[in-house]
Amino acid sequence: MRVFIATDIDEQIRAALRNLQQQLQSKVDVKKSDVKWVEPKNIHLTLKFLGQIKDDKAVEVCNIVKSVADEHSDFELDIGPVGSFGGRSARVLWVSAGGQNDNLLRLQKDLEKQFALAGWPEETRTFAGHLTLCRIRNSKAGIKLAQASRDYEDFKLGTMLVDSVSVYQSQLTPTGPVYTQLCNYKLS
Repeated sequence: MRVFIATDIDEQIRAALRNLQQQLQSKVDVKKSDVKWVEPKNIHLTLKFLGQIKDDKAVEVCNIVKSVADEHSDFELDIGPVGSFGGRSARVLWVSAGGQNDNLLRLQKDLEKQFALAGWPEETRTFAGHLTLCRIRNSKAGIKLAQASRDYEDFKLGTMLVDSVSVYQSQLTPTGPVYTQLCNYKLS
């Protein structure tokens, strides 16, 4: 099974993300086939992507997440501004989730450390908390969306409470991913 660890977003932030996606779609003239907008119900803050694991490892993954969650308290994250990965021609458009929030960085680092101790490969890229708005399939569309995102450099969507961490199974289908929550643990 394909697995990742994430924290969920609240409905107020989810609605604001949906509105932001609609604004960007009406503002930027790109072909529908050039951009895959993330369904708002599927937007989450990924803390660790494990990828394919054996089904019998799911219990171990949940136990690791529980042990880390037990060591952290809930905290708030500022959501915004908009940014992109990919340089001049964006490949991904996102909204910042937490920026350099110390609580978020400690939580993610502790998850990374515990999974490394259990034998999972460590992520080599620096963690950047974000909520993905869309993935871009065409460089011309990427340039347009990267330019449009500059209008949102000082944009703040709101604040959300991070009070739990979940393990999700991700099943890729022709109509998009289907996420199934395997376990969820409250931060202490």
